[in-house]
Amino acid sequence: MRIAHVFLMTTCATLAAGCNSTAKDAPLAPTPVRVAVATHGPAAPSIRTNGVLANRDEIRLAFKVGGVIKRLAAVEGELVRKGQKLAEIEQTEVNAQVEQARQACEKAKRDAARGERLYADKVISLEQLQDLRTQAAMAEAALNSAQFNWSYAAIVAPRDGTVLRRLAEEREVVAAGAPVLVIGAQDRGFVVRAGLADREIVQVRIGDAVHVRLDALPEATLNGTVTEIASAADRASGMFDVEVAIAGSESLPLKSGLVAKLTIVPASALNGSRVYVPIGAIVEGNGRSARLFVLDKDRARSRAIEVAFIEGGIVALASGVDAGEQVITDGALYLEDGERVASARL
Repeated sequence: MRIAHVFLMTTCATLAAGCNSTAKDAPLAPTPVRVAVATHGPAAPSIRTNGVLANRDEIRLAFKVGGVIKRLAAVEGELVRKGQKLAEIEQTEVNAQVEQARQACEKAKRDAARGERLYADKVISLEQLQDLRTQAAMAEAALNSAQFNWSYAAIVAPRDGTVLRRLAEEREVVAAGAPVLVIGAQDRGFVVRAGLADREIVQVRIGDAVHVRLDALPEATLNGTVTEIASAADRASGMFDVEVAIAGSESLPLKSGLVAKLTIVPASALNGSRVYVPIGAIVEGNGRSARLFVLDKDRARSRAIEVAFIEGGIVALASGVDAGEQVITDGALYLEDGERVASARL
């Protein structure tokens, strides 16, 4: 019995040792990770800022002469058509001025005609006749001026557009030339006006491409172009004003005053290129020095890199990775240099 017991124990120990040896010799399963391809991108970061949408042409309409507003039909937000009468002034005084000028013109013409007859009869001198002719010409000019002012006693829409602001009300007394309505013309489209800091404005040039997004229309992405750049900073804000013309906005319900987010791509950014990788690929960093993992067949290789700048969810590199290489993103934080990995493309 003792011999049988010893034999059984020996057999069990041998089997257990064999099992342990098999477990140690079995290779570890590769770590699952996701990878992304390093790509080329602009050499400099884009400029991001906020602006306000506005009609390209804003027309300030006023009466040529002062007086009391008789009727003001336009309301803010209303669509108006070219030639539509929007407001008119009380014309009693204007009509009286026109009538006075007409009577004075007719009298001057009669005096000039009588002078012609008297000069023919040698009753008056040539100088006196010339004075009468001058008076008649001056009276006619005064009549034309009065009639011109009368024609501008009403405000008529010069183009199709939208009433942006109403600066007066009916029965108010307005001075000659004082704006009464502001119209945004529809035929010239929309622009975005924004302000840039001094370190940004020196990078921007006329014609630079701009991507525009509107808070009110988050699904719409508009393209634009820088058309105006201020040569001096605004004294109140210290910012430099820029204007961006919007293209392809005819089908959108745009309104003056909508808030816009701008991404300006300066021309200097297109003069060269850098390698871009997702920010999730960076596993550690110190200043501009950082580290990530590059996929080498089925192995993760640690690589030192130098960061140029970060823009949104991507990192532009000054060195360390070439475009086309695959960098590890998901799972990179838990890897060691040379570890076997099983990759899936993002």
